[in-house]
Amino acid sequence: METKQFDEKAEKALAQLLEKFWVLRLEEPELYQMIREREKVLKRYVDDKLGFELIVHQHFIKLEKIPVEPKSWMGIQSFQEPRDYAMFCCALAFTENRSVDEQFLLSDVCEEIKDLYPGEFPLDWTNYNHRRSLVRVIKVLERLSILKSVEGEIDRFAMDAEQEVLYETTIYARYFMRSYPRDLFEYDTTDDILASEWERHEADERRKRVYRKLFISPVVHREAEDDPDFAYIRNFRNRLREDIEAHTQFRLEVFKNAAMLVADEKKQELTLFPDQKAIMDVALHVASYLRSQDIYQPDELGTIRMSRMALEQIVTNVRGIYGKGWSKHYRETSITGITNELIDLLQDWEMLEIEAVTHAYVIKPLFGRATGHYPKDFLASGDEAHEQTS
Repeated sequence: METKQFDEKAEKALAQLLEKFWVLRLEEPELYQMIREREKVLKRYVDDKLGFELIVHQHFIKLEKIPVEPKSWMGIQSFQEPRDYAMFCCALAFTENRSVDEQFLLSDVCEEIKDLYPGEFPLDWTNYNHRRSLVRVIKVLERLSILKSVEGEIDRFAMDAEQEVLYETTIYARYFMRSYPRDLFEYDTTDDILASEWERHEADERRKRVYRKLFISPVVHREAEDDPDFAYIRNFRNRLREDIEAHTQFRLEVFKNAAMLVADEKKQELTLFPDQKAIMDVALHVASYLRSQDIYQPDELGTIRMSRMALEQIVTNVRGIYGKGWSKHYRETSITGITNELIDLLQDWEMLEIEAVTHAYVIKPLFGRATGHYPKDFLASGDEAHEQTS
């Protein structure tokens, strides 16, 4: 049965498609079926508003999400080195050349990756760091259901290069890579790839750029006085708000220097700020502290610039005020360690940037929308209390 209405289930389906890399029929049959029943309305909406392709396959469903510009948080979070990505691509080439359900050993993967690896220096499986890279790569391939472990555990390979694991490829292996408008070898840079994406959206590029930014990124910041994307949001805010609220679980908020989609209720399938991680306490308290200090005044674009030393001093001051309510890790670890974790978090949420030339820390307007504090009696008595956030 196929519905022609963009109903509540279509809203839920769209949210899941935006969050997930793909929906596998064997693993999530109910979600797969719900999307199939709303395939036409979903395809029409994502194509018209975002210019995205919804791929519906008998084994999986995938929304091809191409950003306006790549961000660091869009990478594979478990990868730690550029080497991880290079090995990942080599592993994909290996799996694409295998038949579905074909079995092979980890040593076969190692040999092929070593031959394909494009790095200046060859891979050496006696090197612990190289083995750890491969472990991270294999775990991602398993999580994506591209590889399936039949016997053995990849973690043992990190400690012993002679360890074997038996794998088989899945039907999904040949569908991971997206198709490009032209042969991949015709592109010289990632910018060329992103630019080619707009060749078929020239007539309504601005609208689709704006929708992509709003739906994929945590925030759309006004980057200059004459930022055309932000001007579009300001000029058409009512139309955008009505459309987004009619088709999604989100609400559009527009301020002088920032626009974002917010969820009024916490939903398990969404990635939201703040979440339950202990570092969020630190972030919310730092945000509250910044709002209370007159010396940190934002510029015309709503940003605050400071040095690393100034940021560490802020973290020091904040721990002095709120620290007794923090988790043991953040009560005892070094200020440098806390600051590093805070920077990583804020960069992932596009609340902070580090200028390439000056290395200044730029606090973005979105961070000004967050604040957190304990009840007054908590600070006075030292009793346990829950975080109060807004």
